[in-house]
Amino acid sequence: MIEQFAADTAMGAVTLNVADLDAMTTYYRDGIGLHVLSADGARIVLGRRADGEGGIATPIVTLVQTPELRHAGPHEAGLFHTAIVFDSEAALAAAVYSVARARPGSFTGSSDHLVSKAFYFDDPEGNGVELYWDRDRSQWSWVHGRIEMSTLYLDPNAYLQEHLTEQGIDGAGWGDAKVGHVHLSVGDVAAAREFYVDRLGWDETIEIPGQALFVSAGQYHHHMGMNVWNSRGAGRRQPALGLGQVEIVVPTSDDLGALGERMTHYGMETHDDGRSVSVDDPWGNVIRVEAAPAG
Repeated sequence: MIEQFAADTAMGAVTLNVADLDAMTTYYRDGIGLHVLSADGARIVLGRRADGEGGIATPIVTLVQTPELRHAGPHEAGLFHTAIVFDSEAALAAAVYSVARARPGSFTGSSDHLVSKAFYFDDPEGNGVELYWDRDRSQWSWVHGRIEMSTLYLDPNAYLQEHLTEQGIDGAGWGDAKVGHVHLSVGDVAAAREFYVDRLGWDETIEIPGQALFVSAGQYHHHMGMNVWNSRGAGRRQPALGLGQVEIVVPTSDDLGALGERMTHYGMETHDDGRSVSVDDPWGNVIRVEAAPAG
């Protein structure tokens, strides 16, 4: 029996390899409203810092300047989008308003997914970004162990009219935010299930047969998604701009040790630095799993 991820497993920051560090930092800081948590030469970490400068920092995106790399092709495996979840509809509206004002051409769509309301953008280097808010779990519907989701029209202008506050217009009132889920482009759904469910330890929550798979821990609607919409049949990635790595945070060091044992059992090559275990999925997407800090 496969040992699945603990219920309170969560997503960590997404690392992006970028060509123009200044433009990308401006987009995520001034557009989406993230704070610069650290800046070390060619590496900038952005996220949210609760309750001002002294508050707890939640990394969301790490940008690594790698101008020597090329852009990935449109049908290659890699990142579909990084999804940032906000704690209120007012906070989501503030972020949507901010990024639409800072870079209006980056908006690509919006949807009501029954479990959430979501707005989609492309950053300056073509990486997908989802900004969303979750409905209360009491409003989610599960049927035979599968979450019910849909893609319903969501009018962005009506949403802003209803939820955007004066604080949001002024660039305040952001609320809390974190990486809610990460969606990948992969070459094959069956291979994705074998790696992410049968080996890594997520639970399957929904499948669009032959097209997409969604997985989670603790009956969240999805912490990760994998689809073949643009990348069916894609092989292993070559080094490129875009996705650098995906981080998953497990509750304890015991959970991390159990993952390492599972990877060894399946003959998966890993890198264990004592604080995290990294493994490549079948398409060369780097998955780094770390234990949450004690306390």
